[in-house]
Amino acid sequence: MKRIIIFDTTLRDGEQSPGASLDITSKIEIAKQLARLGVDVIEAGFPIASKGDFDAVSKVASHVKGPRICGLARATKADIETCARAVKKSKKPRIHVFLATSNIHMKYKLKKAESEILRQAEWAVKFARGFCDDVEFSPEDASRSDRDFLCRVVEAVIEAGAKTVNIPDTVGYAVPIEFGSLIKTVRTKVPNSDKAILSVHCHNDLGLGVSNSLAAIENGALQVECTINGIGERAGNASLEEIVMAINIRRDILKCTTSINTQELYKTSRLVSKLTGIVVQPNKAIVGHNAFRHEAGIHQDGILKKRTTYEIMKPQDVGFGETRLVLGKHSGRHAFSERLKKLGFELSEKDILKAFQRFKNLADKKKEIFDEDLLAIVEDEIISIPETYRLEDLNIVSGKKIMPQATVELKKGKNILKKSSSGDGPVDACYKAIDKITGLKCKLLDYSLNSITSGKDALGEVSIRIKATKGGEVSGRGASTDIIEASAKAYVNAVNRLFFAKSRKAKSKRKSLEL
Repeated sequence: MKRIIIFDTTLRDGEQSPGASLDITSKIEIAKQLARLGVDVIEAGFPIASKGDFDAVSKVASHVKGPRICGLARATKADIETCARAVKKSKKPRIHVFLATSNIHMKYKLKKAESEILRQAEWAVKFARGFCDDVEFSPEDASRSDRDFLCRVVEAVIEAGAKTVNIPDTVGYAVPIEFGSLIKTVRTKVPNSDKAILSVHCHNDLGLGVSNSLAAIENGALQVECTINGIGERAGNASLEEIVMAINIRRDILKCTTSINTQELYKTSRLVSKLTGIVVQPNKAIVGHNAFRHEAGIHQDGILKKRTTYEIMKPQDVGFGETRLVLGKHSGRHAFSERLKKLGFELSEKDILKAFQRFKNLADKKKEIFDEDLLAIVEDEIISIPETYRLEDLNIVSGKKIMPQATVELKKGKNILKKSSSGDGPVDACYKAIDKITGLKCKLLDYSLNSITSGKDALGEVSIRIKATKGGEVSGRGASTDIIEASAKAYVNAVNRLFFAKSRKAKSKRKSLEL
């Protein structure tokens, strides 16, 4: 099978996304991850654009090993010289020269005739070859260029020494059948086309960047230029992860492969998103938050019976982790009971039906039901939480000018355990003392106090949510006429739930090992 060269321009075209400016440190970090991903070429920037861009390209060229390091240049002496200096420290440098060839660009932007463009393109490639053996040329806005003129330019730059000729759909104007035809025309009508790699660079203004790139591959392109998460000018570029996985999954049709380590895709996507500040949409193909999440009951039932009924690739193949069945109002009993089994619950059919009804009622109120919600449902409806610890006594010393102190006694089995602590307030001091006894370190996520009776001696109920450093999130409740005591009871209740959840997971793990 032919191997498609993956040319990543996240650091150049991707950085041109409004608000996506990257500093040198971030560029190097992304470039190193792109090398781990296995891209063939990294376009590190546009060196003449600014001193910062020059320094970034130079640093990437110096520090990143493996891929070719490329810089972009217009077809001018200053641009090419600057680009050559920026990439020269790379073991595999490339100079990428571009010049527009469409009538609209020649007339209104460049104000040059076809003959002038032809001479300038040929000169620029020859000049760049004086600094670097690996020169790429792009006729900007190729998809809107006259095809005969485009072919003459391509022939001239290959004759001048261009090893790669890139055909860009600069404004995302082409549709797949048209763009595929364009690539076939260039490949068949340019007499020396076999002496250069034919590349494509597709923008996504009509949402066709990936489709056009694949159409180009079908018609002879051997390099695709793309970005992580599809970021870039306007609506962005063709998405690297989508192109790569389309090639992987539909190898039967596309008859090609890449050098990409697909298990690094999700990690690379997260890094680029974090450093550019551009959030990946949840339904983004391959790397979106929902790419391997299923909520509909019919889909969940199919997935549980045979994963490939609703998934054409494994989430692990792109470094995503595992398939997630999202429990919500569309979920069915099959997914619900399977999740309970994973949490360590072996319930009778009667108890499952009882818990499922409670689950459905809750799902109408919440977008997603989490494992902690399921634990609470089962605990409230089916079983009682064993009391690992029970509050025996509580002594608080507090005042306006006194650091609050709490002494707590908890009973564990037949033993009474006692610890003291100070805190920002009496409740905080109390919780820290409990942590000392239990050996847990928990973060208080939510705290609420409600009166469940009336009067000055009203019974108060405290509801809390905590997260253990090594454990999940749980809720706890406690009631008393003393709000400090109610707070302590709620915390102990949450701690008991943590220990219970831990024991259920351990039991479930043992069963899995036995199987």
